[in-house]
Amino acid sequence: MSPQPSRTSTTTPAPLAAPAHRRVLAHGLYEARLTLRNGEQLLVSLILPLLVLIGLHRAHSITEIIPDIQTVAPGVLALAVMASAFTGAGIATGFERQYRVLAFLSTTPLGSAGLILGKALAVLCVILVQVLVLGGTALALGWAPKPSGLLWLVCGLVLGAAAFTALGLLIAGTVRAEATLAVTNVTWVLMGAAGGAVIPLNYEGAGALLRGLPSAALGEALREPALTGRLPALPLLILTAWAVSAVLLARRFFRWT
Repeated sequence: MSPQPSRTSTTTPAPLAAPAHRRVLAHGLYEARLTLRNGEQLLVSLILPLLVLIGLHRAHSITEIIPDIQTVAPGVLALAVMASAFTGAGIATGFERQYRVLAFLSTTPLGSAGLILGKALAVLCVILVQVLVLGGTALALGWAPKPSGLLWLVCGLVLGAAAFTALGLLIAGTVRAEATLAVTNVTWVLMGAAGGAVIPLNYEGAGALLRGLPSAALGEALREPALTGRLPALPLLILTAWAVSAVLLARRFFRWT
């Protein structure tokens, strides 16, 4: 009996996962696009800070109680960073956790670390858009930041984004989505209105303790280099402390479901 002809396997090998950096980049850009297409998030992250910038600039022409554009512009950038990193990322993550999207994505090749890094990248992308729009508007209104302080201002933006993203994720990973929505929105309003982000606080005497607020530290980290061109050492150290503390607490208490 003649031998049977060998059969050639036609099984297609399973596709390999993309490199880790490409997975994080793809997820970060995807989340950034979702944020910028979301009308509610766009309102909080861009439209409201823009209205605050223009409104305070107009108010300064009426009363000297309101600081001028040189002080207000960095403060509004701080407000915008808190909106995207704290409120936006926190609320989105809270509802993804409630609907078990986080648990599902953490089992994909993206992994839990890649998921968090993608969210951080998305926040930075949104902040870049905010800087272009708000910074461009402020320049048109007369803002003239010190060129020597621009590098330190960027450092303040990045550290502020890290600190507030970690704080937003900490809240989103420990309480219900509805509570995250309420807490982050109310806290954002309070920090913007009375937390030293937009308008500098009085840091004399007992008021020096207010420098420890993350909102006050972010505001000063952006105002000082824009106004003087100097390194805002203390505000950057305070933001670093908040970022490290929030990351450690999130690693300990964050729940994926």
